[in-house]
Amino acid sequence: MFKLKRPILIILGVVAALAIVLVMRKCSSGTGQNFQTVAVTRGPITQAVTATGTLNPVQNVQVGSQVSGNIQKLFADFNSVVKAGQVIAQIDPVVFQANVNQAKGDLDNAQAALELARLNAARTQALVAKQNSAQSDLDQATANLHQAEANVKIKEGALEKAQADLDHCTITSPIDGMVISRNVDVGQTVAASLQAPVIFQIANDLTKMQIDANVAEADVGGVAVDQDVDFTVDAFPTQTFHGKVVQVRNAPITVQNVVTYDTVIGVTNPDLKLKPGMTANVSIISAHKDDVLKIPNGALRFRMPDENSSPAAKRDPSSARPPGGSRPPPRAERRVERNVYVLAASASKPAKTTIKTGISDGVTTEVTEGLKEGDRIVTGVTESSGPASTPATNPFGSGPRRP
Repeated sequence: MFKLKRPILIILGVVAALAIVLVMRKCSSGTGQNFQTVAVTRGPITQAVTATGTLNPVQNVQVGSQVSGNIQKLFADFNSVVKAGQVIAQIDPVVFQANVNQAKGDLDNAQAALELARLNAARTQALVAKQNSAQSDLDQATANLHQAEANVKIKEGALEKAQADLDHCTITSPIDGMVISRNVDVGQTVAASLQAPVIFQIANDLTKMQIDANVAEADVGGVAVDQDVDFTVDAFPTQTFHGKVVQVRNAPITVQNVVTYDTVIGVTNPDLKLKPGMTANVSIISAHKDDVLKIPNGALRFRMPDENSSPAAKRDPSSARPPGGSRPPPRAERRVERNVYVLAASASKPAKTTIKTGISDGVTTEVTEGLKEGDRIVTGVTESSGPASTPATNPFGSGPRRP
């Protein structure tokens, strides 16, 4: 009898143990939610438009040659400081000097012919007055005189042209500045038949430069003249330079269906660290506030796990165009209604709160209405089961977070 009861007792013990395990799992099946929160803080915030551009001299002159010939001498090189009117290159003038001498000889010949024509005209007029010559002879002498006068003017023009070509053999700097490029060497032949060859490139003043930045059409509405600009260059990655918007050009630049607008930014370069051609990473400050409430952008993207979709942001009606045709507030000042979740100190579940936002720097956003400093807002949530906890919600969206 005892042998028969022993297996039954073992079976009953196993069943009881299984029952206890099931009951414990059932009791612990309720999950809790742990909310990740941050406090609403107060501080400065800056909204900026980013772009890339190229550093260029404010005035950049390409010095060329109007005549063809061999470069005989060079009086300037790379980085040479030159003054306006200073001789910087000399083209071999032998051929042009010969043309000047020939033009002078032609002019002297024409002037001699003019003198002879005047004498003939005067002599013929005296003979006609004494009726010793026909009127037709006087007419012919007068015509020869006028032709001689015209021929002198032609020869004078040819001499001036030959002299100008000779003068152009001496190339001078048109401005004060620094040579940033030299494209020829001594002995090289330059040909100016179709297009003037560029011999030097001279920058007027490298202490004052400009950035030609390409601003996308979606951002150009937030750019205006006299806005402050911060930028960096790869040569000095730890140093931030400053400038101001000088001009926003209306001519569109279209590259692969992408429309940008050239924005000219004035830059001071007293220590000559910045060089022409450098690529500048530009940040145009479109709005700045020193003491405002701000929250991280992750709080604006957070949604509770039971929400399927996030509602679209609503424009503040006060930012719409009012009746009467007056303009709406500037782009940086328009306010948007958004939803965030505020977790009170004594609450176990956050409450949805509608707020109005202002400018944003891409990481934090200004809060104009709906929150106060110190409020705890939810940026994420984790679901815990027993002692272990697993992520439940992506703080950047409404779906489950991947490990």
